Amino acid sequence: MEIKTSEYKRAAVVSVSGRVDSATSGELETALKALIGKGTRNIVLDLSAVDFLSSSGLRVMVTTRKALKEAGGEVVIAQPSDRVRETLELAGLDVLFTSHPTREAAVASF
Repeated sequence: MEIKTSEYKRAAVVSVSGRVDSATSGELETALKALIGKGTRNIVLDLSAVDFLSSSGLRVMVTTRKALKEAGGEVVIAQPSDRVRETLELAGLDVLFTSHPTREAAVASF
């Protein structure tokens, strides 16, 4: 798994590629907690290059959303891969996360 972060005025974009599973989700959680810890309130998760998303990855997404909501922010998804979209739908979490077709649209949503 690879994580790249770009910070903009409105939001931070976290681009994730590869597998998000029990072996790698801790790294994603650490990166997201670091952003929240330094005051970021809006996060865009670019999941276009994620080819596998496990329940531990979903847990990281849900706990991040909860932390941001409590701080007055939000997390949205940009360009979810077909695999990510299927996983969110199967878990019933597609209604919890707003998805946007592009990173730009996701950033502009804030």
